[in-house]
Amino acid sequence: MNYQIHPPAQGTIRASLKLPASKSISNRVLILNALSNSPYPIWNLSDSDDTQVMQRALNSNESHVYVGAAGTAMRFLTAFLARKSGEWTLTGTERMKRRPIKLLVDALRWLGARIRYVEKEGFPPLHISGNALPGGEIELSGEISSQYVSALLMIAPLMEKGLILHLKGRPVSLPYIRQTIRLMRLFGATIHSSGNTLQALPGAYSPRPFRVEPDWSAASYWYAVAALSSQAEITLQELQERSLQGDAEVARLFAGLGVETDFHAQGATLRQTGKSYRCLLCHLMDYPDLAQTLAATCIGRDIPFRFTGLQSLRIKETDRIEALKTEARRLGFLLADAQNSILEWDGGKCPPEANPLIRTYEDHRMAMAFAPLALTRPQGLGIMHPEVVTKSYPSFWDDLQTAGFALSVHPPQA
Repeated sequence: MNYQIHPPAQGTIRASLKLPASKSISNRVLILNALSNSPYPIWNLSDSDDTQVMQRALNSNESHVYVGAAGTAMRFLTAFLARKSGEWTLTGTERMKRRPIKLLVDALRWLGARIRYVEKEGFPPLHISGNALPGGEIELSGEISSQYVSALLMIAPLMEKGLILHLKGRPVSLPYIRQTIRLMRLFGATIHSSGNTLQALPGAYSPRPFRVEPDWSAASYWYAVAALSSQAEITLQELQERSLQGDAEVARLFAGLGVETDFHAQGATLRQTGKSYRCLLCHLMDYPDLAQTLAATCIGRDIPFRFTGLQSLRIKETDRIEALKTEARRLGFLLADAQNSILEWDGGKCPPEANPLIRTYEDHRMAMAFAPLALTRPQGLGIMHPEVVTKSYPSFWDDLQTAGFALSVHPPQA
C-alpha cells in the first residue's frame, strides 16, 4: 500500500494532538519492572510495535522469542535472557539478522553469559542458555550503540559482583545512557559515574509504579510540520520541557528552523516564526534519531546543512544515510556523505522525479521524516509502505489528518 499525502489549503496548520508515549522510556521501564518483579502497573505505555514486542517477550514462557524489526528489544532481551534461567532462541526479521550484535555478545560472555550464534557469527539469531552472571569489570566501545551499554547496565545490579564498565571513545546517543541510569536509580539501583567509567553495585531493584511521558522523538515530526508550513499553531498535549528524553533537544534545534516552543500547563505549543538560519550545522552524536527529520526539513526550507556524529545511522533499521541521499534525490536534492559519520547538503540540486514515491526501507523514521515535505509540493507527496510507522507512532497518519492533511490510497508499486 502507498499513500499520497495532500497538504492543507494555504499550508496553514492548527491542531491539538496527543502524542504516543515514549518508546525509549517504555522499553526500559518494562525491563526494570520485570527485573524488580514489580506488582505495580506501568501507566501510559507506548503502543508502538517495539514496545508490544517487548511486552509479549517478557510475558511469555515460550523459548523461541521473535522480535521482528525491534532493535531495542533484540539488544535488551539478549542481556535480560542471559541471566534468566532457561534455554532461549532470540531472532527477528531478515534485516535484523544483518544488524551486528557481536560487541554485546562478547561483553556478556566475558561477564559469564552462555550465548552462541545460530547462523552467522556476530549476528542474530542467538541461542541463549540463561544462568546467574558473575559480573565484574569490562571495557566496551561506546561509539557503536548506546543500547549495548543500556542493556548491560540494566542487568548489572543483579550480577553477583555488579559491573564496572569502562567506555572507550565518545559514547553515541549519550542521553539514552543517562536516561537508563536515571530510570535505574528510580527503581533503587546504585550507580556511580566518573568520566567514561560506570559502576553498578550489586543489589535488588525496588518495585514502583510508573507513568510514561509523551515521546519527544514523535514530537520532532510536528516541529517539521510547523517549520514547513506557512503558518502553524500546534499544541502537543502533556509534552514536558523537563524530560528524561535526550530528543527534547529538538525544541532548541528547530528554533533555528523557524519554530518557537511555548511550554504551558497543557503541554507545548509550536508556532512558525518565519525566521531561520541560513545554514544549519549540528553535531548529532547524542541525537541521531533526529537526523532524518532535520535533513528533510532543511531541504524543504532550502537551508544548506552539515550534520556530524552520525556513525550509528549505518546500523539502524536501514542504512539511514544512504536512504536519505537516495530519497532526497527523488525530490531533486543532492545530499553527500563523508567519513561514515557526516551528512551534508550545499544547496546542490538535480531534476526531480515527476511524481516521486518515497521508499521507506522498513524504517518508520523515513516515512515520518519525509511526510511533512508534502507541504512544499502542491500535488502532495507519495509515501511507500506507510504502515511502517506502527514501529513507534501507530496513530501518525490519523494525527496528520487531524492537522488538516488528506490521504489517498494507491495500489502498491514495485
